[in-house]
Amino acid sequence: MPHINLPEGLPGIRGPMASRPETAKPLNALAEVLLRSDNSLSRGERELIATYVSSLNDCFFCQNAHGGIAQHYLQCDMPFIDAVKNDFETTPISAKLKALLAIAGSVQKGGKQVTAEQISRAKLLGATDVEIHDTVLIAAAFCMFNRYVDGLGTWAPEDREIYVKRGPRRAEEGYLNFDLYK
Repeated sequence: MPHINLPEGLPGIRGPMASRPETAKPLNALAEVLLRSDNSLSRGERELIATYVSSLNDCFFCQNAHGGIAQHYLQCDMPFIDAVKNDFETTPISAKLKALLAIAGSVQKGGKQVTAEQISRAKLLGATDVEIHDTVLIAAAFCMFNRYVDGLGTWAPEDREIYVKRGPRRAEEGYLNFDLYK
C-alpha cells in the first residue's frame, strides 16, 4: 500500500507521476534525453545501465521495467539481463560497457566513489566524455527514480514477464509520450 494517496492501479513510478503531472513532465524529459536521444551508446546499453543501477538499489519495478526495454533493444532474454545484474564482468558485453557499468555502480554508492582509474579504464576502452557523462547522469537519475518509486511505497506486478511484454511498447512510445494510465 502506498505511503500517500496515489491513483489506484498504476504501478511503480506511474502512480506518483499521475498524481503530480507537473513533476512528471521534467522527469520524463530527462529520461527521454538520457535513454533515447542520439548517442554513441545504444538505447539498449543505456537501458542496461539504468537496469543495473536499479538492481543495485533493489528497486523491483525499475529494474524490471527497464530490463524489459533493454531486452527489447538488445534482443536478449531475461537470464542475460539477470546475468548482467549479478556479475556483468562475466557476461558477453563489450569491455567498454563493463567499464561504464563499473562507473555506474560507483555512482550508485556515491558520486565520490568514482575513481580516476575507472575513468581512465573507460577511456582506454574507447568511452567518450559524453558516454562517461551520460553514464554518470543515468546512474544518478536512476538513484533518484528508484528512491521516488520505493520511497512512496508504490506497488509493482510481481510477474516479471509483464515487463518483458511491455518492453517493446515502452521502447516505441518513449518517455515523453507514453500514457501513464496504460
